[in-house]
Amino acid sequence: MPRRDLVYPPVIGAARVAFFTMGLKLDVRGGEHVPTTGGAVLASNHVSHVDFIFAGLGARPSRRLVRFMAKESIFANRLAGPLMRGMHHISVDRSAGAESFATALSMLRDGEVVGVFPEATISRTFQPKEFKSGAARLAQEAGVPLVPVGLWGTQRLMTYDSHSSLKQRGVPISIYVGPSVDASGTVDDVTARLRAAVIEQVQAAQVSYPDDGTGAWWQPADLGGAAPARPDSA
Repeated sequence: MPRRDLVYPPVIGAARVAFFTMGLKLDVRGGEHVPTTGGAVLASNHVSHVDFIFAGLGARPSRRLVRFMAKESIFANRLAGPLMRGMHHISVDRSAGAESFATALSMLRDGEVVGVFPEATISRTFQPKEFKSGAARLAQEAGVPLVPVGLWGTQRLMTYDSHSSLKQRGVPISIYVGPSVDASGTVDDVTARLRAAVIEQVQAAQVSYPDDGTGAWWQPADLGGAAPARPDSA
């Protein structure tokens, strides 16, 4: 059943005004890979608390609204909660994941685009962590495309590091969307292909990124930055 979106469009409008005020330099590529109709799983890397806002922009060229799976604590917030529910995002209780999985699966079968962060948490090294299998399982069970997204620059706005700030101006933000991933085969194989496809988009965004991150806190250590070098499990 189509969902009434009385909240999502005004929120997008407010976000666009905020982006303009902040002077963000958005670089969105590959949005045509998001299908214009029917269900799809959008799977993105995760480096910032605001990634869902920008990953959703990857679907705007196809005029799609993305329903993101997000941790339950966001929905419990008295300000963010009503907005998240109004935009029909999906609350994830990690102790009872079957219910949120079922909700996402139902939405996909209804023709919605569902957004997933397969790392399940922010990477403190800013390089993709290992992926959980949920995105692959959703795509397989719903029989929908599995679309990889690479984000870069969002970590400069709001992440675990104290240097990040929404007060920054003129930050470049890259949103790269790749072709859908082959979802046939075992869940482990699909998850591995998905991770490789997301990494490909992230690396393309890093190579094209206009700001030099040498020595910067937001640049991965293996790219000459000052981000933590050790793999994290947080």
